[in-house]
Amino acid sequence: MPQALAQRTVDARSARRARGFPPEASILLVLIGLALTFELLGWILVRQSFLLNEQRLVVMILQVSVIGIIAVGVTQVIITGGIDLSSGSVVAVTAMVAASLAQSSDAVRAVYPSLTDLPVPFIATLGVMVSARGIAKWYTHGQPVSMLTDAYADIGGGAVPVMIFLGTALIFHIALRYTRYGKFTYAIGANPQAARISGINVAGHLIVVYTIAGTLSGLAGIVTSARAVSGQAGMGMMYELDAIAAAVIGGASLAGGVGRITGTVIGTLILGVVTSGFTFLRIDAYYQEIVKGAIIVAAVIADQYRHRASRKRA
Repeated sequence: MPQALAQRTVDARSARRARGFPPEASILLVLIGLALTFELLGWILVRQSFLLNEQRLVVMILQVSVIGIIAVGVTQVIITGGIDLSSGSVVAVTAMVAASLAQSSDAVRAVYPSLTDLPVPFIATLGVMVSARGIAKWYTHGQPVSMLTDAYADIGGGAVPVMIFLGTALIFHIALRYTRYGKFTYAIGANPQAARISGINVAGHLIVVYTIAGTLSGLAGIVTSARAVSGQAGMGMMYELDAIAAAVIGGASLAGGVGRITGTVIGTLILGVVTSGFTFLRIDAYYQEIVKGAIIVAAVIADQYRHRASRKRA
């Protein structure tokens, strides 16, 4: 029964994809359009190329890698119809703990939260967000942790963060698309009541999904502190919103049941292009936040429109 329900959910998604372009096609066009727009404005305003600067592109990808790692986990949460507001704070507490362990020869261990049987993911993860940030400040009384080992710093050096991001994205793309874990995740997001009746252990599966999201936030915390070669309680501030934005821009539906890791990767790159492009054009940072907010609102409106349209077709 669980397999049958999950397979019907996957078959329905496959049928919708077969009727048109892949869902990521339109998002990819947006990414290309934004990149070309910044290229054109670059030649007009600053007489420089945006796309033909290899160093700028490398820095941009490195900057979004941490958000991308978090967004891979957040996407899975959103597919189940939930939300995770704790990501940024988990980054901070993990960065502090991992950095303190990296001052010695002890093995580095990621710290991640697990989800208890709370009825509202928003409230549950909001509580973790506040508590974890407090723990990060308490752990060293607000003092940064520095003097880390070279081996630990290597985790954030060179192209390692990008490789971690892409490797994580590939693993969970395969997991969501080709395994029972993915089928159950989509089934729960599409109709949790039907999934429960069909025999899927909804509560148990959600614990796994949120634990994976927390683990990836912890991994992002390790990468963040390794890149900075220090651990600070303020790390990861607002990362949860950027990760949610990347997932929604990438096509994940806040109503649940819809979302793909490939779309999230593109959504992450869109955020990176916007941030890098505005810096390239020497536009003040607060304008970046305004535009980023507008993009998020537009993505949510588009998501609601798609959700209403799909319900009418059903």
